Amino acid sequence: MTDTWPVIAPAPGTPTCGPPSFEPERGWTVTRHADVRAALTDPAFQVPAVDTGPPGTLAWLRATVSRFSAPPRHAERRAVVVAALAPLNPDDLRHDAARLTVAALDRAGDRVDVMRELARPVPLRVLAHRLGFADPAAAGTAVAVVAAAYHPGVDPALTAQADRAVAALLALAPDAPPTVRANLIGLLVQACDATAGLIGAAAHHLLPPAAPSASVTAATADLLAEVLRLDPPVRATRRVTVDGVRLGGQELPAGSPVLLRFDAANRDPHAFTDPGTFQPGRPGAGLVTFGAGERGCPGDRHALALATGVFGVLGERCRRGPKPLHHEPHPTLRVPTTLEVSVR
Repeated sequence: MTDTWPVIAPAPGTPTCGPPSFEPERGWTVTRHADVRAALTDPAFQVPAVDTGPPGTLAWLRATVSRFSAPPRHAERRAVVVAALAPLNPDDLRHDAARLTVAALDRAGDRVDVMRELARPVPLRVLAHRLGFADPAAAGTAVAVVAAAYHPGVDPALTAQADRAVAALLALAPDAPPTVRANLIGLLVQACDATAGLIGAAAHHLLPPAAPSASVTAATADLLAEVLRLDPPVRATRRVTVDGVRLGGQELPAGSPVLLRFDAANRDPHAFTDPGTFQPGRPGAGLVTFGAGERGCPGDRHALALATGVFGVLGERCRRGPKPLHHEPHPTLRVPTTLEVSVR
C-alpha cells in the first residue's frame, strides 16, 4: 500500500449543499451539515410511524425496536440496546472480526467476494456471538434476510421471507422478554448493511491496484472514518415534523416529510475544509452518518471496530480486481452487490 490518497467522487444522486428544498411529491430535503444536525436533535423532527403486526413478524419487529419507536417508548427500548452493548469491548470485536477474516481468506483460495463472504457474515457472526445468540452463523444468515426488507418502502415481496427469518432469530436469541429479544435482533439488523457497506466501500476505494491509497502511516480506523464521510453506506434518514419548525431559513409546516442527506452534509464546505479531499484523521465538525442526539447510533464504536477488524486484514492480504462496482437498489442505503478481490 502507498500513501497516495484516493479521489472519492460523490455517489450518483448526491445533492449539493444548500437551504432546505421542497418538492410536492417528496417533501423537504435537507443537505447542509448544520441543518441536518439541527434536525437530528430537534424534538420537532420525529421518526415516521410504522404499522405493527402479529408477534414474531417483520411488522412487529419494526414496531418494537427502538429505531422506529415513538418518543414515549423510545428511551426504554434504546436502554435495552445500550445495556446489551455495554459489556462488549470494541477491541474484542475487532480481534474477533480479524480472526474470522483471516480464517475465511485462508479457505478462499485465490479470490474472494468481499461482500458475500466477509463484509456481511463476519461482523454479524461476531456480534451475534457476543450478544448471546445460539448458532451465530445461522443468526447472521437470517439477519441478512430481515435487513433486506427492514425499512418501510422496500419491495413487499420480501416480507414473507423476512417474517420467517424473524421467527428463526427469536428462537436463536437469548432467553429474555419479547421486547428485549426484538431489540437485540434490531441491533444486528442495524449493523448488517451499514457495516457491510462501509467495508465494501473501503475495499473498493483503498485496496490496490485500482486505488493504491491506504497509507502505511494512517490508522485503519482513520481511513474508515474518511471513507464513511465521503461514501457513507447510509446516505440519508427520514423524519416527519410534528410541529411547525423553522430550519435553515425555511418554514416547515407540521406533518412535513423530511429527508436528511448525510452524504451531502458530509461534504459541506462550511463544516469541512476541502471537503472532497481524502484526509484521514482530519479535524472537523464531525460526521452525521451515525446520527446525533437521543437517536444517535449507540453502536458506532462497535460498528467501526468490526469494520476495522475485517478491513485491516483485507489491506494486508488482498488486491482489488478491475471489475466495475455496482450497488444494491435502495432509497437510502449504498451497499455494493459483489466485490471480488485477489488474495495474496
